Amino acid sequence: MALSRGLRCCQRVFSWIPVLIITSVVLWSYYAYVFELCLFTLTNALEKVAYLLIFHVCFVMFSWTYWKSIFTPPASPCKKFQLSYSDKQRYEMEERPDAQKQILVEIAKKLPIFSRAQSGAIRFCDRCQVLKPDRCHHCSVCETCVLKMDHHCPWVNNCVGFSNYKFFLLFLSYSMLYCVFIAATVFQYFLKFWVGDLPNGPAKFHVLFLMFVALMFFVSLMFLFGYHCWLVAKNRSTLEAFSAPVFVSGPDRNGFNVGILSNLQQVFGEDRRLWFIPVFTSQGNGHYFPLKNRSSESHNPLLANEDMWEESDDGSEEGSLVEDQDPSVTIEMEE
Repeated sequence: MALSRGLRCCQRVFSWIPVLIITSVVLWSYYAYVFELCLFTLTNALEKVAYLLIFHVCFVMFSWTYWKSIFTPPASPCKKFQLSYSDKQRYEMEERPDAQKQILVEIAKKLPIFSRAQSGAIRFCDRCQVLKPDRCHHCSVCETCVLKMDHHCPWVNNCVGFSNYKFFLLFLSYSMLYCVFIAATVFQYFLKFWVGDLPNGPAKFHVLFLMFVALMFFVSLMFLFGYHCWLVAKNRSTLEAFSAPVFVSGPDRNGFNVGILSNLQQVFGEDRRLWFIPVFTSQGNGHYFPLKNRSSESHNPLLANEDMWEESDDGSEEGSLVEDQDPSVTIEMEE
């Protein structure tokens, strides 16, 4: 037990190494640009002020979005998807597997769940003891089920999902803007140092290296950002792009695709003035999502009236809001 705790502690410490690497590179780039380039190399006062002003705007937005991506906790299923005390007691006391499955089927009837496991079974997480909402997956690193999980990103040491996906996209976009601005403004001085028009000194190394680092990160970020833009347009997560979500009718990669504008609004919200600000504006609560096939929603009034579902806490009234699901559906125990 002590060894296991020690290994977990070491794992948590080492998981911050990628974040420390990014932070170190960014802090060095700040010093190289602000001090070595702007303060020690530039001679034009107007150019110096303009560069410093725009640079700090990019730097602040980059830092803000990176902070939000790292420290926004991943959202987990609410208590309505968890087994209640009485249900858990009944489930644990029941020794017959078929009877246990039936207990979970009865609980699932009260919830807006449309996706299935690959086998067609209702998805259940044995570790978290929750019925998984649509697009929810268990993260073995965070050790919890994450709503609309996209992936676990080591560079932010966090799960990217419903609660911080907007912040992650903005982090990628402002990172690209940060790199583009640095490369564009450093380029002429990079050439001057390269051909010897400017004297050798500490600034030469910083400016030359700053150019290479900015271009290197921009190229890698460009492909990653482009891929996630495509995912948002299709309303898919990274996990769903590799493994299509399964519904009663079968797998469907476009099951949650409701049109480009609606897809964008699900992530960024309806107020376009807040799209580029790292504040949470995503639609819904991450427990259910509109389906491409609108007829599927008619089988569950909860999707048509969210307030009716949220007002019940004890679960006694929820069963009357939803029509019974197919009793032949079984439960698949997933980690």
